[in-house]
Amino acid sequence: MGIRSDMLAMGDRAVAASRELVTVGTKKKSAILRAMADELRKSHGPIEAANQKDLEAGEKIRLSSSLLDRLELTSGRIDAMADGLDEVARLADPVGEIISEWVRPNGLKIDKVRVPIGVIGIIYESRPNVTADAAALCLKTSNAVILRGGKEAIHSNRAIATAMTTGGRDKGLPDGAIQLVQTTSRDAVRELCRMVGRVDMIIPRGGEGLIKAVSEQALVPVVKHYKGVCHTYVDQSANLEQAMNISMNAKTQRPGVCNAMETLLVHEAVAAEFLPEIGKRLESAGVEIRGDATTRLHLEGVKAATEKDWSEEYLDLILSIRVVSSAREAIDHINNYGSHHSDAIIAESDAVQNQFLKEVDSATVYVNASTRFTDGNEFGMGAEIGISTDKLHARGPMGLEELTTYKYVIFGKGQIKE
Repeated sequence: MGIRSDMLAMGDRAVAASRELVTVGTKKKSAILRAMADELRKSHGPIEAANQKDLEAGEKIRLSSSLLDRLELTSGRIDAMADGLDEVARLADPVGEIISEWVRPNGLKIDKVRVPIGVIGIIYESRPNVTADAAALCLKTSNAVILRGGKEAIHSNRAIATAMTTGGRDKGLPDGAIQLVQTTSRDAVRELCRMVGRVDMIIPRGGEGLIKAVSEQALVPVVKHYKGVCHTYVDQSANLEQAMNISMNAKTQRPGVCNAMETLLVHEAVAAEFLPEIGKRLESAGVEIRGDATTRLHLEGVKAATEKDWSEEYLDLILSIRVVSSAREAIDHINNYGSHHSDAIIAESDAVQNQFLKEVDSATVYVNASTRFTDGNEFGMGAEIGISTDKLHARGPMGLEELTTYKYVIFGKGQIKE
C-alpha cells in the first residue's frame, strides 16, 4: 500500500472511532485517560530507550541545544506527561453542555448543545509530549485524532502512542481513536491536510515554516498561528517601575516562545526617564537592542532597527524598541506590524487602557501584565491544544471548548410549519 492509501485507511478508522466516541460518557473517558497515565508510568524503560535513539540521531544531524532539550524525555518529563493525562481526566467535560436554550412562541424548545468536531489532525515538531497532550485533549472531547509528529521524535512518539493505546484499550478506548502516522515522509502531511470527509480540522504546532506549508497544502480547515510578534506599549501614564518589571519578564523570562515580547514601544514623554534604566537591565540580561533613531539618542551603542525588525519574531534575546508620540501611534504600529497574538499596554489612564483594548486587533490583549501569560494553563483551561490567531472558529489559547462545535436540538409537540 502507498502513503495515500495508508492515510485514507487511517482516516476511515478515525471516522468510525469518532462515531463511537460520541456514545462514550464522561466517566468512561476519564477512566481511559487514567489508564493511559498509568501505562505511561509503567513504560519509562521503553520510552526512554526510544527517546535515546532520537537524541543520538539529533546529535548526528546537529540539532541545536534548544531543540535537543525539547526532544529529551527524562524520567520527570514522562511522569509529567502522565500527570497531565490525570489532570485532563479531572477537567469538566464540555461535550453535551447546553450553551443556551429558549422557547419559541409556537412552543418549540431550542437547545444549542456543545458537540465534538469529529476527527482532528495534529501536525507537530520536536516535542514528543505533544503526542500525549493532544491525544488526551481530543479524547476528553470525544474527538478521534490522527497525530503526525516530526521525524526527529519518531521513536519517542511511537513509544508514547503505544503506551497510551495499550493502557486505554483495556478500559474501552475505541480502535482508531488515537492513531500515530508511522512514516516520516512529508507526503503523509500533504495527504492528511487533504482528507476532506475524513478529517474535520487540522492543528499545526511548530515553526512558521511548518505552519505555512500546512496551510498552503490544506483542503480541510486549519486553526493556527504563524508567529508571535508580541508588543508591550509603555504609555506616558504608566507606573515606570511596573513597566520595567513587566517588560523584563515579557522579554527575558523565556525568550524562545511565541508569547515573548519582541517589540517595546515607549511614549516620548517618558522615554528620557524610562529608556536608560530599562536599557541597563536589558543589557545585564544579555539582550541585544535594536532601536529607532529616538531610542538611540537615549541609549548609546544600540544597533539601528530596520523595517524588517518591526515584524520579526526573534525567539531570542533580541528586542526592537521604538519611541512613539501617542497611544494612537502605538496601536497603529501593533496592528500594522504585529501578528495578532499577544500585546500589552502599561498605563494608569482608564481612557488610554480602554482605547488600547478596543482598537488593538489581537487574540489576547493585556493591561499592566506580561504577555507571557498567554497559555491555556495560565488562563485556567487546565490544558491547551495550541494558540490561534485566526478569527474562525477559535482565537487565543485553545482548550477543551475550542475542540468542540455545536448543534441545535429542537423539541416539539407536533408543531408543523404553516
